[in-house]
Amino acid sequence: MALIASGAVAPDFTLDSHLDTTVSLSDFRGSKKVLLVSYPLDFTPT
Repeated sequence: MALIASGAVAPDFTLDSHLDTTVSLSDFRGSKKVLLVSYPLDFTPT
């Protein structure tokens, strides 16, 4: 998978939230700024 360049438009995606709903990046379209944070191994047993 290619990296997304700084300032580029991120592709839309949908994820499950902790509130038993789904959230899409497109839900925030029109907002000034959106911060995406990923913790790939958070809450994963080691």
